Parts: sequence; structure tokens; C-alpha cells
Amino acid sequence: MLTLRQSGELKELIIIMKSQKYLFVATRVALGFLMLYAGVSKLMDPEWSAAGYLSAAKTFPVFYSWLLSPEILPTINLINEWGLALLGVSLVLGLFVRLSSVLGAVLMVLYYIPILNFPSVGAHSYIVDEHIIYALLLLYFAAARAGRRFGLDGIITARLGKLSGLLG
Repeated sequence: MLTLRQSGELKELIIIMKSQKYLFVATRVALGFLMLYAGVSKLMDPEWSAAGYLSAAKTFPVFYSWLLSPEILPTINLINEWGLALLGVSLVLGLFVRLSSVLGAVLMVLYYIPILNFPSVGAHSYIVDEHIIYALLLLYFAAARAGRRFGLDGIITARLGKLSGLLG
């Protein structure tokens, strides 16, 4: 039997757990809107290209120059534009979050590597920059199956169950 003190502590713990769930979902959706905007803004700008970013690579410049070749650059641009937009949609809707989060983390690492001039990353970072934070957060979403909390992954998993490995 719970004492009044234990009952109060239990209520407080329940409130904290609910707050964590809402903050978790809010973080997923906020990052989703950030990624969606990044992708859509690139899609809407006919002049946008990854060429400028790739040509400034400090780490693995040979690899990133190869990505600049005329046969490959259009594919790189397409992956950037649509990858970010679809990652954003996935996070906002909570649909295929596990898969998209892992792919998004890979994309963030690919953004991080060319600007790394160890130990500096860009002008205002030391080893860790926003790309690493995004990648870690995306991996956390994948591990925690973030799409099952107020997302379409939860609805689909409850009905189909078979896709539970990809859904999250």
C-alpha cells in the first residue's frame, strides 16, 4: 500500500514521464520541420547546387572532388534536396522514422566530413558541430523508435506488426 508521500512522488513521476514524451515528440517534429525546410528551399532554388560545398572540402578533397564530376553532381544534388525533404516529412509525420533517421545520420556525417579541419569544424566549432548533433539526435530517434509516439509508425505497427523493424 502506498503512503501519501509515495503517492505524491508517483504522481510527480507520471507528470515527468508525460512531459518527456511530449518533449520527445516536439523535438522530433521540430527537427523534421528544420530538415523539410532545408530540402524544400534547395528544391525551390533552381540555382542551388552542392558544388560550392563540395569544392571547399578540407578532408578527403579527392573524394569530394570526384563527387563534383558532371556525371555524379546531379545525383548528389538530387540526394541532398530530396533526402532532406523526405527526412523532414518522415520526422514530422512519424512515418518510417527508424529508416529515415539512420539514412539522415549518414547524410549529416557526409556534411560534416568535408568541413572538418581537425580539430576545428568551420569557424566556430571544435570537433563537434551541428551536423554531429543532428546525427546523434537522429540515431537516438532510430534507437528509441520515435515514430511510435504520436506518429504514423505507431498506428501502422499496431495494425500490421510485420513492418516493425523498419518503422520506428
